[in-house]
Amino acid sequence: MIEIALVVSIAIFAIAVLVFLAMKTGPSKPLKQRLEAIERETSKAPPEVAATDIRRAEQFGGWLNRWMVRVNVAPWARLLLYQAEVKTPPESLLAMSVAGWVAAGAVVYWRTDAVAPAVLLSAAVIPAPLLYVYRRRAKRFERFEQQLPEALDLLVSALRVGHSLITGVGALAQVSPEPIAREFRTLFEEQNFGLDLRSAMANLAMRVPLQDVRIFVAATLIQKESGGNLAEVLDKVAQTTRERFRLRKQIRVHTAPGRLTGLILSLFPLVLGLGMYLVDPETMSVLWTRPIGLKLLYGAVGMIVVGCLIIRKIVDIRV
Repeated sequence: MIEIALVVSIAIFAIAVLVFLAMKTGPSKPLKQRLEAIERETSKAPPEVAATDIRRAEQFGGWLNRWMVRVNVAPWARLLLYQAEVKTPPESLLAMSVAGWVAAGAVVYWRTDAVAPAVLLSAAVIPAPLLYVYRRRAKRFERFEQQLPEALDLLVSALRVGHSLITGVGALAQVSPEPIAREFRTLFEEQNFGLDLRSAMANLAMRVPLQDVRIFVAATLIQKESGGNLAEVLDKVAQTTRERFRLRKQIRVHTAPGRLTGLILSLFPLVLGLGMYLVDPETMSVLWTRPIGLKLLYGAVGMIVVGCLIIRKIVDIRV
């Protein structure tokens, strides 16, 4: 028992060092001197001109970030964080996941004196930061879908009064709310910087991987190649997008009981087990102190996960 406790303590210390390195990694001394010189030179600039801070690029140069780049995870993680509007670096999120796993495992081990349940139960903490990012990403995309029909209507109006597509996109970026203004502003700026329309539209579809955005991009590119009335095409796209959004909301209303049932069935065993442990710890400790109890515990966790996936598959109706 002493050896296990020592291993857990060393692991906690290592994860604390990992988090500190991931969060506090800063520029080297020569780079700091160069940054101070740049700041002195740009201090006379007007207040509305913001000098670019390159410290963030150095913060991403840690060994953990280099490892993520080597395994080809960093580009995907940075795109995911951009889509969720989370400014935390990817390596910090990974460090927080591992630190949370070790901390939760230490707490469970302290209460149960069993290594296997501690490692198994605390593993549920690992995806917590990633789930938070996905939740913010889903909310942002939901706002984008809600704003897209009105934005397309404004773009159609600009085209009908004689503006070009890119001019209409620039005007749309100025008057639209976030997050749609940011994406169309990026599209407008990429065109101004010399990127061709197809590449700029492909970047928009990559940043916002929604079916409605893909329809808008495909319709625009097809019209540019084959010709026709772009305002009429985008008007049809706006109507289709509005109907898809309305149908999706109706489906969410009809599938709400199924989603609630899945949530209750998933959390009920955990809440019941915790309550029984608080009432009678000796009886519940059989699950992690005896081999048959561990088998039952592993089987229960596996069936809960499979049940959650099946219920989610049933209620996930694509439009």
